[in-house]
Amino acid sequence: MAEQVVIANEGYVQRLLSVVGVHSLVSSVWGYVDTTIRWAWIPSWLPSWCPTSQIQLQTAEDKMLRCVDSTFFKQYIPISNGNQLWTLTFCSEHVKAKTPLVLLHGFGGGVGLWAQNLDALSQRRPVFAKDLLGFGQSSRHQFSTDAQKAENQFVESIEQWRAKVGLESMILLGHNLGGYLAVSYSIKYPGRVKHIVLVEPWGFPECPDTVEADRPIPVWIKALGAMFSPFNPLAGLRLVGPLGLTLVQTLRPDFKRKFSSMFSDNTVSEYIYHLNVQSPSGETAFKNLTGSYGWAKRPMLQRMDQLHPEIPITIIYGSRSSIDSNSGSTIKEMRPNSHVEIITIRGAGHYVYADQPEDFNHRVLQVCDKVD
Repeated sequence: MAEQVVIANEGYVQRLLSVVGVHSLVSSVWGYVDTTIRWAWIPSWLPSWCPTSQIQLQTAEDKMLRCVDSTFFKQYIPISNGNQLWTLTFCSEHVKAKTPLVLLHGFGGGVGLWAQNLDALSQRRPVFAKDLLGFGQSSRHQFSTDAQKAENQFVESIEQWRAKVGLESMILLGHNLGGYLAVSYSIKYPGRVKHIVLVEPWGFPECPDTVEADRPIPVWIKALGAMFSPFNPLAGLRLVGPLGLTLVQTLRPDFKRKFSSMFSDNTVSEYIYHLNVQSPSGETAFKNLTGSYGWAKRPMLQRMDQLHPEIPITIIYGSRSSIDSNSGSTIKEMRPNSHVEIITIRGAGHYVYADQPEDFNHRVLQVCDKVD
């Protein structure tokens, strides 16, 4: 979704520059741009530019979860510094003795995107789905601008959440950014993790030195990249204000198709919109974790040797995803004496759990069945 919005930003800037074409005007407004548009977030003393609120986000999430049949309860779990992590808990009497499965969503996501998975996954063990710190309905914490410190803030929030909930150990399943954080957490707290499931994980490979030599990047793209480097990934979504929901529906119609078995309206688009036009806390942290062209500043492959060899890993990719699956093979080579399984789900893209939910659920259940 972030990539699509960046494309929209580029088109917008091109049109803007062609119309304006006056350097003095650009200079005169740059102070405002730097202080306000840098984050595309309107100061609290101005009227709201984006038609959203915490209540609207909560309502959108409730609509996403209305088709979930299993009994669950929702609550804020308090952690340090007055922060709270929004959590869904599924724990029926006959499974409460099993090791729980904890779901960590990806960048720009939230607990509602697991709507097609929660019923199936919670039939055999407790399931906890939580909004990461800075995302969804969780507290919009002010993260450090330092990549290592920001990553550690994410990790510590997960550990504090675990302690508050009272979980002795977990199966950690993370999609995208959630996969990156699942491994980072497991390196620091290996005794709390019985299995890691990485779903299309972000942030593992190093940025190749030959990226520009092998695939030259046009000058205009480099110029726009430099122009947008101070901005958050989803700034454009907030920048267009009331047109944001239309932008999501236009650029990402695939999300409606992914959940077509549950919704025939714009429920998913509305949820994604309200998730990502709140104060950009986790989004800013993610930007600080990334370097050039979206590569991680601290690639996880460089630290896989720090992960306890007895922690098994399952890596799930979609056959139609644009994410490079070579990291999975590299992890397997790096851990010859550890359990590393790579699963490819046919017909699925980056959002494997939504593209092919039945196959995804079945595969995850098979993995979890190996854990008490």
